[in-house]
Amino acid sequence: MEHEIRVLSDAQEVGRSLEVFLNAMVGMRWPDPEAVPGLMEPGRTVAAYVPTANPSADVPAGNTSHPERLVGTASSFTSWMIVPGGKKVPQAAVTDVGVLPTHTRRGLAGALMRHQLEQCLARNEIVASLRASEATIYERWGFGIASNVATVEISVDRADFRPGVPKGGDVRLVDLRERADQDLLARIYTGANWVGAIDRPSYWWRARAHVRQLGQDHHYAVVHGIPGHEDGFAIYTPQDSSTWFRSKDRCIVVGDFVANTSRAHFGLLRYLLSLDLVQRVVLDTMPVDHSIEKLFTDERSVSTHGRRDETWLRLVDVQAALAARTYRAPGQVIIEVRDDLLRDNNGRYLISASGVARTEQPPDLTMDVAQLACVYLGGTPFWQLAQAGRIAVHRDAGLTVADHLFALRRAPFGGTMF
Repeated sequence: MEHEIRVLSDAQEVGRSLEVFLNAMVGMRWPDPEAVPGLMEPGRTVAAYVPTANPSADVPAGNTSHPERLVGTASSFTSWMIVPGGKKVPQAAVTDVGVLPTHTRRGLAGALMRHQLEQCLARNEIVASLRASEATIYERWGFGIASNVATVEISVDRADFRPGVPKGGDVRLVDLRERADQDLLARIYTGANWVGAIDRPSYWWRARAHVRQLGQDHHYAVVHGIPGHEDGFAIYTPQDSSTWFRSKDRCIVVGDFVANTSRAHFGLLRYLLSLDLVQRVVLDTMPVDHSIEKLFTDERSVSTHGRRDETWLRLVDVQAALAARTYRAPGQVIIEVRDDLLRDNNGRYLISASGVARTEQPPDLTMDVAQLACVYLGGTPFWQLAQAGRIAVHRDAGLTVADHLFALRRAPFGGTMF
């Protein structure tokens, strides 16, 4: 289909691009148009335009001879991601990808994604990640599921902490309507130190504040730690405030739980389970290996469900990304990577605890770049992909070594929706 991909700079065009995205998603709340410029990072929104004979269609300023319509969009923000070993690597956090329902299945989404990935290369962003509204479209552009999350539900009346579980530290409520308290949460989050965590720039914080303003329920926030030394926070809301005082099953949903230390983890959990009137605490987005049930004498007081994909990862510069993370010793493996979109990534990589280098030696494993993304953060073992026929194994011992090299003690976890 004839089209043109452009980077948007005009505020009105950026606003129209967000309308396109919302029309594509169908079920999302529309923001205040005046707030949109402050929610999106300048220079990181791209749009697909198609020619139209309809004179009432969108026509960019100064162009009346060739009417055209904005029908697709994709955006991103400058970010980082923590990879195994603790390094923060530059990444593009991809968001707001959508094509109008009248123009789908015409290659526009692919054109937008290719343009974004080329931008990433130009900015030296070695990885890109997103949260997918659909599970079957992003692998074709080299994205793979690198982390998963689960929902944890705790029955308050059954959740008695075992003797010896640490108390945690001081907690206090803050007001999410106050800019100073919003800034405090942002400062706390800069201490995020787990594999898979990503940066939350100012645009993200403003967008979350705006979403809260659009909602009906009040959001509560509590921070852990003495003033000036806070190391965690939790944001929660009642599940159904309209029937709160008549309900026999009052529940709070924790939408954001950030604990940079184990002390903060214990202190925040103890606070949430101490709230009067509450029968259930639901931690909506938690690591799949959280082990919260081990804290209680009755482990059945905790149920884990709703496991779902979280981080869809794309290795934009394969060699730089592989070199940025660490590996367990001993051993080495040669992986052949195929990337139909970013062809400079094609080749064989010798990987060990000593580093990563290109090689011409025969490979132990062959895979496309999307499958490499699945294993990159340590969230998926190689053997599972091999068993599913998603990677080619040329040497069985190489599969064993690869799983050893890439393995982590804890599952990767993002914890940030965008």
